[in-house]
Amino acid sequence: MEEVFLKEAMFYRKLKDEHVQCEMCPARCVIPDGGRSSCRNKENRGGKLYTLVYGKPCTVNMTKPENAPLYHFVPSHERLTLATVGCNLRCKYCQNLKISQARIEDRGYYELSPEEAVELTLREEAKSISFTYTEPIAFYEYVYDISKLAKERGFMTSIVSNGFINPEPLRELLEVMDAVKIDLKGFTDNFYHDVSSAKLEPVLTSLKIVREEGIYLEIVNLVVPTMNDNPETIREMCNWIKVNLGDETPLHFTRFFPNYKLTHLPPTPVRTLEMAWGIAQDVGLKYVYIGNIPGHDANNTYCSKCGKLLVRRLHFAVLEKNVVNRSCKFCGERIPGIWE
Repeated sequence: MEEVFLKEAMFYRKLKDEHVQCEMCPARCVIPDGGRSSCRNKENRGGKLYTLVYGKPCTVNMTKPENAPLYHFVPSHERLTLATVGCNLRCKYCQNLKISQARIEDRGYYELSPEEAVELTLREEAKSISFTYTEPIAFYEYVYDISKLAKERGFMTSIVSNGFINPEPLRELLEVMDAVKIDLKGFTDNFYHDVSSAKLEPVLTSLKIVREEGIYLEIVNLVVPTMNDNPETIREMCNWIKVNLGDETPLHFTRFFPNYKLTHLPPTPVRTLEMAWGIAQDVGLKYVYIGNIPGHDANNTYCSKCGKLLVRRLHFAVLEKNVVNRSCKFCGERIPGIWE
């Protein structure tokens, strides 16, 4: 593999016998000389930890924030989206497993420096840069450097993340972020352990940190039949969001489709998603959505005060927008988000 863009990793410490410990996420991998982290992206070379994917995105696209989904983040604007291979989780339903569960040697990649990424954003007349498809935490150094340059040039930034990251690197990353979408995959440790090889509590801590730092936040919960669709657990999750993050935090209940190691399960029934949506409404969350059901009314945004239609969507397409100066056009209610 060529050594172009080889860069020393951030957030690690040196141990004895040329071992190192990565401090990026709660896995805290202890890596011997020549070994790699669990995200497959960092390698110990002679007692120094290096990121192997810096400047080597496997995916470079132009998309809309609705794809994330980020519904209250300048609807329908053009954004540059980037990803490298690798992820620090092992989700059994991953739809991007061919890149998330791969090593840099396994996939082709582009050579794109942070400066070139920002210049590409400018040429494409995009408004923001987003890091998605795989896990931005796994290519943190690349995300950070691009985002820092992007902010200096006046572009917005966002990540689509699993939130499984330690507090210190998260707080530093949020300094160069405008918006964050976190997948809250379930609300029990058993689900996180069995489905994602992770833990729930660090993700909850990340959500609270994003709110504390004042960065715009949306949450997605992929509803998996028989695994995280218990009504009592969904109610517990919604109550936690309301108490800890606020009742204006947008929450998306998204339809699961069979994939990877969970092909034996059916797609999420629409009635299950509507049940979850109803629980969130009953708890008092003001902006609740149903995703992966094109044409469903709960894909639209309605004013929490007057009930009028604010944003009409058909899947990823925005058909109508009635938010003016970050407020409802009809009653003047302030609508959470970044609207322009």
